[in-house]
Amino acid sequence: MTRTRFAPSPTGYMHIGNLRTALYEYLIAKSQNGGFILRIEDTDQKRYVEGATEIIYNTLKQVGLNWDEGPDIGGNYGPYVQSQRKALYAEYAHKLVELGGAHYCFCSKDEAEEQKEEEANIKFDDPCKFLKLEEAKKRITAGEPYVIRQTINKKGTSVFKDMVYGEIEIDYDELDEGVLLKSDGFPTYNFANVVDDHLMNITHVVRGNEYISSTPKYNLIYEAFGWQPPVYVHVPPVMKDAQHKLSKRNGDASFQDLVAKGYLPEAILNYIALLGWNPGTEQEIFSLEELKKAFSMERLGKSPAIFDIAKLTWMNGCYIRALSPADFHRLALPYYEKCFTRRLNLEFLSTVLQPRVETMNDIYTQADFLEKLPDYDISLFQNKKMKTDETVAKQTLALGLQVLKDTSVWNNENLFNILKDLAQQNGLKNGQMLYPVRIALSGKETTPGGATELAVVLGKEETLNRIQTALNKL
Repeated sequence: MTRTRFAPSPTGYMHIGNLRTALYEYLIAKSQNGGFILRIEDTDQKRYVEGATEIIYNTLKQVGLNWDEGPDIGGNYGPYVQSQRKALYAEYAHKLVELGGAHYCFCSKDEAEEQKEEEANIKFDDPCKFLKLEEAKKRITAGEPYVIRQTINKKGTSVFKDMVYGEIEIDYDELDEGVLLKSDGFPTYNFANVVDDHLMNITHVVRGNEYISSTPKYNLIYEAFGWQPPVYVHVPPVMKDAQHKLSKRNGDASFQDLVAKGYLPEAILNYIALLGWNPGTEQEIFSLEELKKAFSMERLGKSPAIFDIAKLTWMNGCYIRALSPADFHRLALPYYEKCFTRRLNLEFLSTVLQPRVETMNDIYTQADFLEKLPDYDISLFQNKKMKTDETVAKQTLALGLQVLKDTSVWNNENLFNILKDLAQQNGLKNGQMLYPVRIALSGKETTPGGATELAVVLGKEETLNRIQTALNKL
């Protein structure tokens, strides 16, 4: 059975690259009727952020990546939080020493760093690996602090297969004998993930291609224990541009940031699926169910993918327009609550906005005038295309105000017919009537919706007040 795992560190926000990894892990599992496991890798206690685990849960739930096993729901391979598996890592680290795949090291961190600096070498040539095992155990019994380091005695080239990059060769001489178990008893990522992946029967591992160079070290651990390595799927990074990776430190948006900016979780997930995977067709809009059917590892690309916010915005607009009117209105209500204190016809406003916004935050910028009429200049009434100016506007607004005062049926169709008939009766074009009314109601050159749509949203009393304000200006 295919089993994949998403194993994030609880360090705060959900990076777009991390979410893409989770998605690919999920799709590999579900496209093969397999299991998708959530594991929390919190062994780096210095980077732990309170509440970050809840962010992980909430993010995956928001986008529909429901896990089959995990810390909150359990499973047959728990615990699913690494800090709760500490004794297990110690047990396997000591076993690895006995098997010759690791050794006890008594050098301080400062000594290791000093040697690297002196020899201008990224590798630490550990003198402790030449200690006899009995001597090392005596020093441990005497209370001397130690770490467990990997032992790399192999020479030549490590060769392994990756689903994206094919056959990869790396010289064993390039590998550093890194720490596997720290002096505080916590494992490093390089060790814990190997032990957990084996014990949890993980068959496929998706991770960034920056881990390709470390893969031979993982394979040596598998080999020492006599375990079968998983299928490796290394993916290129998500880039801000041709030179820079997408990074929160550089102010690039996380998943939470994008949601806060009004992007729909479903649209974000759809977009990041295409950042490194090509469906082989012209189709770009995919539901999660469609992705499960269409996804294949063979169509993952080797080239870095550039995050294009304009493309995401376009896709988000497609998702917004595909919503049912009721669903759009439900999503818009929290935005209305932040924007408006006055009474407005919000249900009708939703029908006006849905075809016109590309993110939910567009509500703030497109509809702000509904809350408070801006202090506009009367030059806005000048429009060559509509054949209006201040004089025409003054005439049409006066005519409109009088007729609208006597209108009892306040809906878009009726208001439009009334103003259109009024224009004809006075030898005016429709634009000469409707354009000044729209400017009077909004104080803006461009608006989401025409004159009568804005009148319906504002209601009769506010519509008449704003037309009167315009006449006073003129």
